[in-house]
Amino acid sequence: MDNQTSYTLSDDVIAHVAQLLQLAILTGTDIVDNLRMIRLTPLGEGLEALKLESEYKENSDSNVEKMMAEVQSYKENFNLQG
Repeated sequence: MDNQTSYTLSDDVIAHVAQLLQLAILTGTDIVDNLRMIRLTPLGEGLEALKLESEYKENSDSNVEKMMAEVQSYKENFNLQG
Protein backbone atom coordinates (compact mmCIF):
# COMPACT_ATOMS: atom_id res chain seq x y z
CA MET A 1 0.00 0.00 0.00
CA ASP A 2 1.18 3.53 -0.80
CA ASN A 3 2.13 5.60 2.27
CA GLN A 4 2.04 8.88 0.38
CA THR A 5 -0.23 11.51 1.93
CA SER A 6 -2.94 12.93 -0.27
CA TYR A 7 -4.25 16.46 0.19
CA THR A 8 -7.47 18.31 -0.52
CA LEU A 9 -7.79 22.03 -1.18
CA SER A 10 -9.10 24.24 1.60
CA ASP A 11 -12.01 26.58 0.98
CA ASP A 12 -9.68 29.58 0.69
CA VAL A 13 -7.73 27.88 -2.11
CA ILE A 14 -10.92 27.01 -3.98
CA ALA A 15 -12.19 30.59 -3.58
CA HIS A 16 -8.84 31.93 -4.81
CA VAL A 17 -8.92 29.74 -7.93
CA ALA A 18 -12.46 30.98 -8.62
CA GLN A 19 -11.25 34.57 -8.20
CA LEU A 20 -8.35 33.96 -10.61
CA LEU A 21 -10.77 32.52 -13.15
CA GLN A 22 -13.06 35.55 -12.82
CA LEU A 23 -10.13 37.93 -13.25
CA ALA A 24 -8.92 36.02 -16.30
CA ILE A 25 -12.37 36.26 -17.88
CA LEU A 26 -12.71 39.97 -17.09
CA THR A 27 -9.22 40.89 -18.30
CA GLY A 28 -9.03 38.45 -21.21
CA THR A 29 -5.82 36.95 -19.85
CA ASP A 30 -4.65 33.35 -19.65
CA ILE A 31 -5.27 31.79 -16.24
CA VAL A 32 -2.50 29.19 -16.57
CA ASP A 33 0.37 31.47 -15.52
CA ASN A 34 -1.62 32.71 -12.54
CA LEU A 35 -2.35 29.16 -11.45
CA ARG A 36 1.34 28.27 -11.73
CA MET A 37 2.21 31.06 -9.27
CA ILE A 38 -0.07 29.77 -6.49
CA ARG A 39 1.89 28.71 -3.42
CA LEU A 40 0.31 26.29 -0.95
CA THR A 41 1.20 25.00 2.47
CA PRO A 42 -0.35 22.31 4.69
CA LEU A 43 -3.34 23.55 6.70
CA GLY A 44 -1.93 22.15 9.93
CA GLU A 45 -0.30 19.16 11.54
CA GLY A 46 -2.35 16.05 10.85
CA LEU A 47 -4.73 17.88 8.53
CA GLU A 48 -4.63 16.67 4.95
CA ALA A 49 -5.62 19.96 3.32
CA LEU A 50 -3.63 22.72 1.68
CA LYS A 51 -4.08 26.45 2.23
CA LEU A 52 -2.62 29.51 0.53
CA GLU A 53 0.85 30.41 1.73
CA SER A 54 0.49 33.60 3.81
CA GLU A 55 3.02 35.69 1.83
CA TYR A 56 1.46 34.63 -1.47
CA LYS A 57 -2.03 35.48 -0.14
CA GLU A 58 -0.93 38.95 1.02
CA ASN A 59 0.72 39.71 -2.34
CA SER A 60 -2.26 38.41 -4.29
CA ASP A 61 -4.76 40.40 -2.20
CA SER A 62 -2.64 43.52 -2.64
CA ASN A 63 -2.49 43.03 -6.41
CA VAL A 64 -6.27 42.59 -6.64
CA GLU A 65 -6.82 45.74 -4.56
CA LYS A 66 -4.50 47.72 -6.85
CA MET A 67 -6.26 46.43 -9.94
CA MET A 68 -9.68 47.26 -8.52
CA ALA A 69 -8.48 50.80 -7.68
CA GLU A 70 -7.28 51.19 -11.27
CA VAL A 71 -10.63 49.97 -12.59
CA GLN A 72 -12.45 52.43 -10.32
CA SER A 73 -10.18 55.28 -11.45
CA TYR A 74 -10.71 54.37 -15.09
CA LYS A 75 -14.45 54.19 -14.54
CA GLU A 76 -14.52 57.63 -12.87
CA ASN A 77 -12.40 59.17 -15.64
CA PHE A 78 -14.51 57.54 -18.32
CA ASN A 79 -17.72 58.89 -16.74
CA LEU A 80 -16.25 62.40 -16.57
CA GLN A 81 -15.38 62.32 -20.25
CA GLY A 82 -18.72 60.82 -21.34
